[in-house]
Amino acid sequence: MSASYAKALEVAKQLVGNQALSPSSLYIIASPIGNLADVSLRALFVLQTMDFIACEDTRHTQQLCRSYGLEIASSHWIPVHQHNELQGAERVIQALSTGAKVAYLSDAGTPGISDPGSRLVSAVQAEGFRVVPLPGPSSVTTLISASGAHLADDQSFIFIGFLSSKAQMRSQQIQDIGKEHRCQIILEAPHRILDLAKALSALEERVITVGRELTKQFESIKRLKAKDLLDWLLEDSNRQKGEFCILIHPLPFEKDHREIDDKVLKLLLAHLPLKTAVDLTTQITGQAKKGLYAQALKLKAPSPNVNEDMDEV
Repeated sequence: MSASYAKALEVAKQLVGNQALSPSSLYIIASPIGNLADVSLRALFVLQTMDFIACEDTRHTQQLCRSYGLEIASSHWIPVHQHNELQGAERVIQALSTGAKVAYLSDAGTPGISDPGSRLVSAVQAEGFRVVPLPGPSSVTTLISASGAHLADDQSFIFIGFLSSKAQMRSQQIQDIGKEHRCQIILEAPHRILDLAKALSALEERVITVGRELTKQFESIKRLKAKDLLDWLLEDSNRQKGEFCILIHPLPFEKDHREIDDKVLKLLLAHLPLKTAVDLTTQITGQAKKGLYAQALKLKAPSPNVNEDMDEV
C-alpha cells in the first residue's frame, strides 16, 4: 500500500466516523469517469471493507483498485454486466444471505445510469436486503454543471442516454427532442458521433454543449449551435475521439408564457378539479406539468375540503 493511499484511507476512516457498515447490504459505488483522483474518500473506505466486490468488468475494476493500493483476491470478485446481470444478481443475493457486505461498481460513473446496476438493485431490494448508495462521478451532472444551461422554471432536465443506432428511429427521436422545451442529455460513442452530429443539425439554432472525454487529460467542453456541431467535429479529427455527453439547452422561456398559462389555468380551475385543470393546460400550452401544477397551487385558494399533493404529478 502506498503512503499516499494510507493517508487517504486514514482520513476516510475519520470522516466516516460512527457510520458503521451494515452486513447483508449492497453498496453502490460511483467510480471515476476519467480522472482517478475523483474517487471519494468514502468509496475508498468501503472498498477495503467489503467481503465481495461485484462489478461490470473485473479486470477494469481490479486495475482501479490497484491504483489506490487495494489488492483483492480473485475469489472475492463477482462479475455483473449487461449480459449476465440477473444471474450475477443471484450470486450477490446468495452472498448477502450469509451476512456478507457487497459493493457494486460499473466501469465508470454511477451504476444504473446507462450502465448495468438497475436490475441488480431491483433484485436485491425484492429480496429485502438493504441498498446503500455512495454518490460520486457522473458525466450527466458533470456536463450540466459546466454548461451554463438555464434549466426551466421547474429546474428539471431529461436524461435520454444513447439514441437509436437506426437512422429512421434516431431521426424521429431528434424531432421529439426539438419539440421538448426542457434541458436534455444524450450520450454517444466516438464511432457514431458524426452520424449523431448530422442528425442533430435538424435542430438548427438550438444551443448545445458538447462534453468530450470529461475529466480526462484531453477534456473539451464546447458550446455551439446544433447546426454547427458537424463542422466543428470535422475541423479537427481529434475532436471525434473519446466518449461524448451532449446537453441540449432548454428553449428560451418567453415572458408571456406565464401570463397565458395563468389565464388558461384560471379559466379551467373555475370549472374543474385542480389536477384535471393542470392536465388540460399542459396539453394546451405544451408547458412542463410540474411547473404548471405549482402555478395552479398558487392561483387556487386553499380549501379544507381539497387535499392536493404534488406527488400526483
